[in-house]
This record gives sequence, structure tokens and C-alpha cells, in this order.
Amino acid sequence: MNRVGRPRASSRHTLAEAACELFLEQGYDATSVADITRRAGVSRSSFFNYFASKADVLWSGLDERLDAATAALGAGAAVRETLAAIGDDFAPDHLALAIIHEAAMGLAAELHRERAVRQLRLGTAVTGRLVGDGRAPLQAEVTGSAYAGAVFAAVWAWAGDGPGGAALAPLLESALSAVPDAAGPVRQLRLVVRAERFDEALEFYRDALGMPQAAAYEAEGGARVAILDAGRATLELANPAQVGYIDAVETDGDAPSDPLRIGLEVGDADAAASALVRAGAQLQASARVTPWRSVNARLRAPAGLQLTLFQEPTA
Repeated sequence: MNRVGRPRASSRHTLAEAACELFLEQGYDATSVADITRRAGVSRSSFFNYFASKADVLWSGLDERLDAATAALGAGAAVRETLAAIGDDFAPDHLALAIIHEAAMGLAAELHRERAVRQLRLGTAVTGRLVGDGRAPLQAEVTGSAYAGAVFAAVWAWAGDGPGGAALAPLLESALSAVPDAAGPVRQLRLVVRAERFDEALEFYRDALGMPQAAAYEAEGGARVAILDAGRATLELANPAQVGYIDAVETDGDAPSDPLRIGLEVGDADAAASALVRAGAQLQASARVTPWRSVNARLRAPAGLQLTLFQEPTA
């Protein structure tokens, strides 16, 4: 079917539409640029005015936003805000159609190869921005890769909901928020604890609780320190009223919060509390469901620390 005569003003869209039609009819590999231009009713030179290859036909809408984000990051823009802006008012396009019909179009391998190229390019841009902000190169690259992965995971989820089924922006916000990132000048929260019975405390926190040992050092006079990995670190500030409310929810009123209480997220608060009691901790409050649907338990652990083990709701 030849469609000569389509308006030149809409050539970019027309080419993309023609390409998708042909990919569905005869497959991606069997479709040439010449096939696309004949179907669209434009010249071959017109095609290359808009696209560098037939793969770019599908990516042009997102590529414009990725290019803008890369430029903004290079100019020093904030990472999360810049990446979140990719999803603003992004309407379903030919890329979404291709993702949904990748098997029927025969372009699964090509689509994922092109995704990898763009994801790497975006991740490199984020990494460069973070390094420029003072991050260590390894941390910057890991975080940059995670951010880029979040962007493309959101795009694929958005397409999977069907054209017009969901907006990209909220999915993108959710994906970006899943990337742990110390965005401010503080790079790490470290709690330094004086442990009179060092070996006992180390065995409890490293072995019983399962916190991996990231580093250990010794110095003259028997000085020893072990740094244990606690995963993501946050600082929770609560006023006295909130502390009282948490104590009422989390305990039977007989184990008030210390000025400093350590919260540790675990997969199963009840099982973890039982295991730690067997390892020497004192149970102050058994695991219970809170009004915000987490499951919390409170213990007194070696080195005098008061612990809350919390299990986040799964749904």
C-alpha cells in the first residue's frame, strides 16, 4: 500500500507510523529504510533528515528528552529533578507501541540493545555529574547506573500499562525514589558505639544480626574497631510527643525510648527478634503490628544499645 502525498509537515510522525505498520506486518529485520519511505510517501533523503537509522524511528521522542537531561546534567542540574523531568507530559508514542509488540514486530533483541546503549549514556552523564559534585568515582558510577536503570525500568513499566493506561511521570518518580542516594553533603551516617565487651558485641552484631564487616582496624595498646555495614542509613528526628506515641504503640509502656534508639529494618521482625534473644539480647517488646502496618519489636542488645527491629509492609 503506497501512501504518496502525506503532508511533509508531519513527515517525522508519518515515518514512525509507517515503520511501526511495517514492523508489525513483515518484521523489523525484513523492513528496510526504503520500505519505510515508500510507505510514508517521502524520499530517502527526508528519512535521514530526521533519523540516523530505522531503530531511531522508535526512539526519537524519548531521545529528545534524554538529550535534554544529559545537557542539563552537564550544566550542573540536580540529578533527581532532571531525571524526573523526562516524564513530564510524555504521551504514549511509537516506542511504547514497540515495547508492547516487540515479539510481533521481531525487534526484541534490537530494542533491548538500543535500550542498553541509551541507558549506558544516561548513566555516564549522571556519573559525571556526581563526580563533579565530589562523589568517589566508584560510588558515583554505581549510583549513576542505578538512576539510569530506574528511568528505563519506568519507561518499560509505563509502556506495559498500554498506551494511555498510565502517566510516565508518577512511575518515574517512584522508580527514582527506589535509588538510595546521599544527595546532600553528608555521604554516610555512622554510629560510633563504645563496646566494653568488644568481642561479644562484634559476635552479636556481625554474626547473630548478620551485618557484614566492611572494615576492621587495630592500633597500639589493644585498640580495635570494626565497621559493620547496616545498609541504607537515615536519621530520624522525633519530638517528645512523637517519642511518647511510638513508645505507646511499640511497647506495653514499660520500655521507654532511650535518647538514641537504633532502628534496623529486617525481613521478619518476629523471627529476627527471637534469634537475637537467643544470641543474648533482652526482649523489651515483642513484635507487633503498628498503625502504619509495619511490624516492630524492641530489644536491649550488647553494648547497651536499644534496638527496634522493623519489618515494612509488603503491600
